[in-house]
Amino acid sequence: MSTIRGTPAWVWLLLIAAVFGVSSAGALFQQVDDVPPLLRASWRLQLTSLILAPMAMVQWIVYRDKIGHRFAERETLIWILAGGCFLALHFGAWVASLDQTSLTHSLLFVTAHPLIIVVGMALVAKLLRNYRSPSKLEIIGACIGFTGAALALIDYGDQQGDRTVTIWGDFLAFLGAVFVVGYIVSGRILRKWMPIFLYAFPVTLIGAVLLIPASLALESESSDFGVFGWIQADYLHWFLALALIAGLLGHTGLNTCLRYMPPLVVSTSVTLEPIIGSLIGHIIFDTGLPGFWTWLGGPILIIGIILVVISSSEEHTNNETRGVVTEH
Repeated sequence: MSTIRGTPAWVWLLLIAAVFGVSSAGALFQQVDDVPPLLRASWRLQLTSLILAPMAMVQWIVYRDKIGHRFAERETLIWILAGGCFLALHFGAWVASLDQTSLTHSLLFVTAHPLIIVVGMALVAKLLRNYRSPSKLEIIGACIGFTGAALALIDYGDQQGDRTVTIWGDFLAFLGAVFVVGYIVSGRILRKWMPIFLYAFPVTLIGAVLLIPASLALESESSDFGVFGWIQADYLHWFLALALIAGLLGHTGLNTCLRYMPPLVVSTSVTLEPIIGSLIGHIIFDTGLPGFWTWLGGPILIIGIILVVISSSEEHTNNETRGVVTEH
């Protein structure tokens, strides 16, 4: 593993750019809120799939002889399908939340997945002896995080820009965090042997395809925009920005950074998404400033998430040293 001291300067620059790229997605999605949310999420994943396709093709040519047979295995196909399903559920819930609550609240609650993982670990550990229980620091971090979330919820009804904070919108964002845990688990299992683009392309494509019938069934106005409506001039530049800045620069950039620096540094940096995303929205798109309880509860939530990330990293390192199974 690369150390911080040995990390090239360009990787630090890429990390900064990638975090800003990921953080821009919420504000960008809100600029096309005339499009139904599930259809909007599908458009984002459709365009991202097109961008990932040639890179996946190159990796397939390079790695086909070595790992090609593993793609036909039943377990691989199940995990790819599961990853695509969870990605569709994550984006569908999160993009819907951006229409129902403030940008800051949506970003705060959708990035709370480390807290959900701690709860999941505690539940699974009671059922399976091979899985570890959360450490004391992880539990403390989760409690701090949920306390911050509860405080932020007191701002419901507060007007922030052209959005009003609602319990329903915050719940949708939290659902997005729940669903992304499934996507993360799928990625951890497959990325042990599968190159990044060979994983990202089929999972993203499946997510995009699944959101199409969901939108047609649940959003009556989706037929007015068309399944591939992102190619229209009014929308193309927004979705190109989402795919290139938030997707390619953001997510692919973060994955690239993981090759050169400890995962803890990358994971901790990503917890700044609610702050950076809110600043992007306020400065560039005038999305408004959070209310008092969000200013109070938001930082507490982020501190709790950071504590969970740091303590989880330490536990993972310690258990690897002792040879303990830590997958969850």
